[in-house]
Amino acid sequence: MGFLSSVSNFFFDVGIMSYDILLTLLNLVMKKRRIGHVTPEGHSGYGGYWPEFKPAQEGDSRCSCPALNAMANHGYGRNISFVELNHQIRTTYNFSPSFCSYVPHFAARMLKRSYSKDTFDLAELDLHNGIEHDASLFRLDTALQPNQSTKHIPFIEELLEASTGKDQYGNNVLTTKDLSGILGKRRAVARATNREFSLSFFHRMFGSANSSTLLTIFGGRVNDLRSVVLHERIPDGWESRIRQPYGLTFTHFNKTVLAVEFGVREKDWTEAAQEAARQRATSV
Repeated sequence: MGFLSSVSNFFFDVGIMSYDILLTLLNLVMKKRRIGHVTPEGHSGYGGYWPEFKPAQEGDSRCSCPALNAMANHGYGRNISFVELNHQIRTTYNFSPSFCSYVPHFAARMLKRSYSKDTFDLAELDLHNGIEHDASLFRLDTALQPNQSTKHIPFIEELLEASTGKDQYGNNVLTTKDLSGILGKRRAVARATNREFSLSFFHRMFGSANSSTLLTIFGGRVNDLRSVVLHERIPDGWESRIRQPYGLTFTHFNKTVLAVEFGVREKDWTEAAQEAARQRATSV
């Protein structure tokens, strides 16, 4: 990356975060969107009507992110422009414009592409230790499963069964504490079983951010998450649980991310994970 590109990226990042703070403040004073009207009229999902669900077939491109895969299973997946990804994330999940601009820009930098001109396939996002990282809630580490679009069903089932919360109707809901606990276990197990394990501070925070979307965008609702995470399908009638007019901003989102990350206790699981790894090794 050249000097001018680095400077340009720096000022872009500063501008995005300043814009994000402004949107956060506007969300505080403006009315929330009405339930049933979170998805904008004229876009997929308005009124709870999503395009036909078509599971991935041979040759389709998918990645390690179930939310993006769910979008792909309803009509997206190959030759996506970074600009279009910006708009689709915004209308589908009601992330803020600042969030939806930054993430595709980051992906374009990672892939060394032009944000405004180039396209990509979802599988390309799984450059190891770019956005994709070890100790996933949904997938084995890359060293153990190179195809990161492959879900590890036992992980997903364990996550969904870990819910301890209830909503007002008595439905199971994941909590911040639930996610912190399962993340701690995932990190301990991955460290014990993957000789190539790595998890930088950046990727620990990124892992907690990915997890936090389950609590924010999906409200922690296990029934919805089972469809999205396990089947990578957006449920009929679903809309984002974020009703703020300018969507989920980084500023607001980071409160949940930090709560999840600061609650992670990997050491609580280390001894059990190491013992399990030893038993597997001796049984082979």
